[in-house]
Amino acid sequence: MNAVDIIATKRDDLAGFAGDIERLETIFSTWDATQRGAVEAYRRAVEDLNGEALRRLVRILKQEPAALAAMKQAATDEIVYAVLRRHNILKPSLSERVEAALEGVRPMLAAHGGDVELVSVRPPAIEVRFVGACDGCPASSMTFHAGVKKAVAEACPEITDILQVKGVSHAGAGNVHFISPFAHGAADGWRFVCRIDEIPQGGVSAITIDGRDVILSRQGAALSCFENACAHLGLPLDGGEIAHGVITCPYHGFQYDLSSGECLTAPEVALQPHAVRVVGHCVEVRLSS
Repeated sequence: MNAVDIIATKRDDLAGFAGDIERLETIFSTWDATQRGAVEAYRRAVEDLNGEALRRLVRILKQEPAALAAMKQAATDEIVYAVLRRHNILKPSLSERVEAALEGVRPMLAAHGGDVELVSVRPPAIEVRFVGACDGCPASSMTFHAGVKKAVAEACPEITDILQVKGVSHAGAGNVHFISPFAHGAADGWRFVCRIDEIPQGGVSAITIDGRDVILSRQGAALSCFENACAHLGLPLDGGEIAHGVITCPYHGFQYDLSSGECLTAPEVALQPHAVRVVGHCVEVRLSS
């Protein structure tokens, strides 16, 4: 299949466009250096042209109050926002600045098998959640105050309440919105995996990210992500029955709470969690170590 064949025939949302771009980048990565260089030069030329056109357009619109108001309204659209952020025409959103602050503490957390995810942004407050080995760790309180709170307070002084929460991310109001998929690459760890409506309500979706099998669960407004491996023998869970937010391993009957990953059959073990967030209609996952 060539590059043209993988482009969706119809797409009208950010997830569709971002998916096309990611699939194309995967194809380009297999080309030789000369071909990749040609693609990169072409991309830069097109982006430079589009960026200059957008900057000139914005300068003109800013001269008229009514046009400026219309432009601000247009920027609330996730696609418009993503493109304007790509060209640095809009300043980073508060959510993006908080995420950038969290990036500074993630290497420390990753060294201990953990991570932190941004659950919600409701100025002047935000909510964060520890995942992986940091979830429930006795030292997590010290990490929260000395690491996370300090980093966010320095980067975003308008945030005065930084709260640590338990449980899973919620896909409802107040979640992280309008983070351009073009403003950050895969280097920051977050990967677009699907649209929120592609995960069945009350069920799970099994996907593979960088060779690792995971399951995404959507229970009401709650969204969670775990390694697709039963803690008993490591066999896949996605074929198991689900009832009342509990999935049963189809092989040996071990049961797990899909909101927390807790094993109800053997409480001393649990599913390995991964950070998950909703950006607009896009679901993104950051794999834990």
